[in-house]
Amino acid sequence: MDEIKTQITAFFMAWGMFLSIPCPAKIWDEKARPWQLVYLPLVGLLVGAIWALAAYLTGLFGRLPAICTAILAALPFLLTGFIHLDGFMDCCDAILSRRDLATRQKILKDSHVGSFAVVCTIFLMLAMFAAFRDFDAKNGFWGLILIPVFSRFASSFCVFACRPMQTSQYASGFEAKQNKRQLTVLVILNVLAVLAGLLLLPHAWFTAAAIGAEAFALLVSFGAQRNLGGMSGDISGFSLTLGELAGLLLLLAGQGALWN
Repeated sequence: MDEIKTQITAFFMAWGMFLSIPCPAKIWDEKARPWQLVYLPLVGLLVGAIWALAAYLTGLFGRLPAICTAILAALPFLLTGFIHLDGFMDCCDAILSRRDLATRQKILKDSHVGSFAVVCTIFLMLAMFAAFRDFDAKNGFWGLILIPVFSRFASSFCVFACRPMQTSQYASGFEAKQNKRQLTVLVILNVLAVLAGLLLLPHAWFTAAAIGAEAFALLVSFGAQRNLGGMSGDISGFSLTLGELAGLLLLLAGQGALWN
């Protein structure tokens, strides 16, 4: 019973930290903290379900009006309280500064917003808006369910498996061997998510796009870790954000050939 209680607590801890939707159970237990990020993909399922529902409803209009396109582009950031977008902006400032490692890490922790973050965020929003402008929301909304799930699998894997930078909140007591149980559960959940997507969604490309989002998020994370000297929460948000954009673009690339 204690183990079940710990897992339930960990889920609600993840909800409270990574969603702007009010959490029905505001609880915290340090014993559950090691399991918190295991439930990050489940938090992503809530984001994906709302994202897909919004796309379906707006898709009833036919070609999306500009305001609906803007809402769909902004929705994943609104649902998460911009926490991952904050990491994206911090990483853009640090990586694009092209300074020495110590300075890049200092910039990463700086609360001020630099010009690189602003420019990259504008490009990100333009890309999201443009993708949804041509997106067949009425038929393709299913594909949005899994993208936030799989992008978060990538983030959780990297936090548990990759060595954090010294200034990261994950640096305290990190030991990859201690995370073996969490990694095993994540792998099992990831495989089950793939199977569920292939069995339940109307087209295999929807699941393939989500897998592509995860793969791209992993590549981005590894590249950012190499540039910044380890894993951090900011890199998690950076890779997750770009992974979701990649998944959306994959959906867009497949819609003309596969379901239109």
